[in-house]
Amino acid sequence: MSEVDIFADLNDREMATIAAAAPMRQFTPGELLYSPPQPMETLFILKQGRVRIFRVSPDGRALTTAILTPGTIFGEMLLLGQQMHDNFAEALDKVTVCVMTRSDVQRFLLSDARIAARISEILGNRVSQLERRLSDTVFKSVPQRVATTLCLLADQEPRRLLGRGIQIHLTHEQVAALAGTSRETTTKILNEYAVQGLIQLGRGRVTVLDLLRLTKETGES
Repeated sequence: MSEVDIFADLNDREMATIAAAAPMRQFTPGELLYSPPQPMETLFILKQGRVRIFRVSPDGRALTTAILTPGTIFGEMLLLGQQMHDNFAEALDKVTVCVMTRSDVQRFLLSDARIAARISEILGNRVSQLERRLSDTVFKSVPQRVATTLCLLADQEPRRLLGRGIQIHLTHEQVAALAGTSRETTTKILNEYAVQGLIQLGRGRVTVLDLLRLTKETGES
């Protein structure tokens, strides 16, 4: 639990109390943590793995709205103003989450000013990211949006001392959904970036080789 951002200010005794009260659950890749047809007021605290938040259009297309990494929170919890809004939550990797009910949130989170402040910061950052994506959709070209998406994802990945590049474990289709374009267009752009030596493509992954040059492709000064 110590890896989770909202608990960073707690001591070992406080952490142990929360860990004992809020059970951990594990999900396998592809498994749904949350589904609109089966709504439940539950707050998930992501400890390990990545979670894809997506919604399904009337014609059956899936639109990815976010890729969540460890340390964040998500779920349906009106106390925090946190809602899923008909979104699904799917495990991309082996995922471990701390599951909290409404009473857990009141007892352990909202009663502690340190945790409440960090929750507000996380939710505020999420709103800012959504606003940025909406702005990018209006003002940026498709190649710039793809480059921006790759840079944001690369910033979420841990830096490795050994090896070359920053690996992003997502398919072309998932990158396309985040960039707000089609898989075919995304594949074409990724191939162009690969030819330029900015990235390297592999099965189910994109490796960013030159983050500085890729950042220049985002259209941001």
